[in-house]
Amino acid sequence: MKNREFFGTILVIFAAVISGIAIPLNKIFVVSIDPTVFTAIRAVLVGLVFLLISFKTHGMSKKLFKHDWKYIALIAVIGGALAFLLFFTGLKFTTAGRAAFLHKTLPIYAALFAFIFLKERVTRNQLYAMALMLIGVVVIFSSQINPTDLWMDPQLGDALVVGATVLWALENVFAKKLMKDGANNFVVSFSRMFFGGLILFGAVLITGKMDALYSLTVQQWNNIFVSVVVLTGYVFFWYWGLKHTSVTKASTLLLIAPVVSFLAGVAWLGEPMPAVQMLGSALILIGAYFVTTIKSEVKTGI
Repeated sequence: MKNREFFGTILVIFAAVISGIAIPLNKIFVVSIDPTVFTAIRAVLVGLVFLLISFKTHGMSKKLFKHDWKYIALIAVIGGALAFLLFFTGLKFTTAGRAAFLHKTLPIYAALFAFIFLKERVTRNQLYAMALMLIGVVVIFSSQINPTDLWMDPQLGDALVVGATVLWALENVFAKKLMKDGANNFVVSFSRMFFGGLILFGAVLITGKMDALYSLTVQQWNNIFVSVVVLTGYVFFWYWGLKHTSVTKASTLLLIAPVVSFLAGVAWLGEPMPAVQMLGSALILIGAYFVTTIKSEVKTGI
């Protein structure tokens, strides 16, 4: 168990690093593509990759879809489709900085849902480490936004982003439940991305956005391909890591991503290194160290 959890922790950290790298990459490969079309294409392509991996690892089985189809459907609808629609719609009504900050509240909801549905125990030390990392996130984003504005001057987009974040936290709990019952993590990844992508394509059809799909340029397809590679890496490491560690621990370690984004922005884009962001990064890394030393437990009570 100890070795499996260590392995899962390392995989989740890899996922957090990829998540952090994705932000500066998006600045480099940014293109004007309808977000629903972009997300639908990307999800289906990533889903197909995991379909091939699932067959190669012999993870696909009739039993899985016969007995666990409810969880598979929930993962696809909640995490693979609805959350993305809420998040990208929310981006139209709020700033990227506010959305990024609100998304980092995911560990709070994940810990709550994991306690309710999976009986995961959150120790006092784990709460302290999570709080330290969240303070670090506030410090890092303080140069972009004033966190107090989020409740003093709330926006519709903020609410939609929070809704998406809550749904992603809930989806992670369902995915963990499915994998605890024996499901292959690659099959879970396939179900989330592919079926979620099909639902998003339905949204594209309903909203009459197929023209945006047909008018994609070669450069836009190249950028989509880069995004598919990055997302495939993230999903690969995230769900495999989630299989071997707790939802609370895994989601908390994702808070490393802003540190990676900060350092990648400095290295690749020549962005400045303000002392306040260095302080926030240090707080996050200290908290992450303590999180890695905490053993996942399943008990009743906090």
